[in-house]
This record gives sequence, C-alpha cells and structure tokens, in this order.
Amino acid sequence: MVPRVPNGVLTAATGNSRSWDQVALDMTTSKGTPKGDISQFGPNAPGYTWVSAADVPPREPFPGITIKLLWEGDNGAKAVVTEIAPGAVWGKEDHHNPGPEEVYVVSGVFNDGVNDYPAGTFLHAPAGSWHVPQSREGCVLFLFYPEG
Repeated sequence: MVPRVPNGVLTAATGNSRSWDQVALDMTTSKGTPKGDISQFGPNAPGYTWVSAADVPPREPFPGITIKLLWEGDNGAKAVVTEIAPGAVWGKEDHHNPGPEEVYVVSGVFNDGVNDYPAGTFLHAPAGSWHVPQSREGCVLFLFYPEG
C-alpha cells in the first residue's frame, strides 16, 4: 500500500521520497521509452489481466442487485461491478471486513442508506464500517476490495 503524503511525493518502504515524475523517469530512458525488457511493462507482462464485464456471469444477492466479479488476486483482493436497479436495496447491513471497500459511482446515483452520491463520486469505506447500499434511480458501481 502506498502511504498518502503531501505534494504528490511517494515515500517508498526504504524511506526514500520521490515525486511521481521521478518514479516514471526511473522506469524509462531519456527518450521516454521503457528501459530493458519492455515485455515487463506492457500487455504481455506477467499478471496483466483484462476481462469484459459483458462476459462475466452476474450473481444476484438481493432482488435488483447484480454483482460481477471481474478479478480476484491471490491475496483475496477483488474488483467488482455492481448494478443496483431503481428502488433496489441491499437486504441487510453490508459490513466491510477484513479490509476497506473502495467505491466509484460509474452512473446513476448511489445511496449508502444515508447520503446520495452521483456519478463520478469516489467513496472509501474503512474496514469495520458498514452501510446499506441502495438506489432510488438505479446506478452502476465499480468496487475494489484491496484486502478481500
């Protein structure tokens, strides 16, 4: 996990502070092309994964709510697309364990049981928190669970 630091500075585990521009320069030559074996950077790199959401079978945990698991990492991390039909409500409290939930509202208006969040909104729900996902008008969400 990359710690949040001011002014776009990356603090590596070694304690070095570098800007994102410096990180990019370290990975490229003076002409901006990748250093060394370029296969480690592109679509042929180990671990580079893609999937069309249209090809993923949906799961419907509650009426009007569909979930498509796009990716799952070895550590349990997950990337998910969730569609909430107009008027649909998650049938119980949605608890975030073992880790946080990152939410991006792709379209529509998402409601967490208290507040409305229009398309373009990002939410971070820390581990141990909960909400009751729902939408009056319907919405599409991209969810990321870094710890499963």
